[in-house]
Amino acid sequence: MIKVISPGFYTSIQDLGRIGFRNQGVPTSGCMDSVSANLANILVNNTNECALLEITMLGPKLQFLQSYAIAIVGAYMQPKLNGKVVTNNCLIQVNTNDVLSFGKLKKGVRAYLAIGGGIDSSKILNSRSQFYPITKNAKIEKNDLLTVQVNRNPINQLMNASVANKVDFYDKNKIQVSKGPDFEIFEKEDFAQLFNKKFSVSNNNDRMGYQLNELLFRHRESLITSPVIPGTVQFLPNGKLVVLMKDGQTTGGYPRILQLTELSIAILAQKKVGDEFSFELTPTINLT
Repeated sequence: MIKVISPGFYTSIQDLGRIGFRNQGVPTSGCMDSVSANLANILVNNTNECALLEITMLGPKLQFLQSYAIAIVGAYMQPKLNGKVVTNNCLIQVNTNDVLSFGKLKKGVRAYLAIGGGIDSSKILNSRSQFYPITKNAKIEKNDLLTVQVNRNPINQLMNASVANKVDFYDKNKIQVSKGPDFEIFEKEDFAQLFNKKFSVSNNNDRMGYQLNELLFRHRESLITSPVIPGTVQFLPNGKLVVLMKDGQTTGGYPRILQLTELSIAILAQKKVGDEFSFELTPTINLT
């Protein structure tokens, strides 16, 4: 069991998300940076379905009431165990009453804390991911007690395990996309700047979506409400672009001009306000 002494800025329980319920209006949710989350679970010998903590910008302070193996992957927030610096991307042994804390954010936006066995919170619609009002709370709260599943996968032989820290993952300024289903309703000339223009993350960003600062052009195109998924880029009439993220809505009435890959969502999820990037169209494979 783990006691939440301080929850940090926005720390939530996440897993792969609620797959198969979008037709009922339920967002997918799940880890924003699934790449880092999967690596964290691998280090503690969990399957990638195991729930873990997604830590955003400012980390929590946690007291472990039992011994566990943990791993932190993703954003670097100067983690400390009992006041001593520990590193990302490696297996860490914590003992009863050890306290994990975090310092100033140095790189990235979201870190993932995996515990051997995985967090054992309530499963709702086949997922433990926190998303209000599907779950009681959107994030963990002070004095919460987090239960951990029994770790059925021995990890003693892995205590020296680590993964390489791919720095370019966070510094990457090209976001790969494919054309969205409504890309062709605009003239080719209209999007001449789309793949040559730098965009930046606005302060209007969260788990639901990232609004970008830069404008393209105003338009009057509207659609009958249509399905959208995480990574869909909506083109608003005022010229703004909004990238839907893991807690984003399931339908929308704005043109869906681009679609991010899962890796692209992970890269974008590690960018903070003001970070710049450009879209790169994934080459079309010609099978004829």
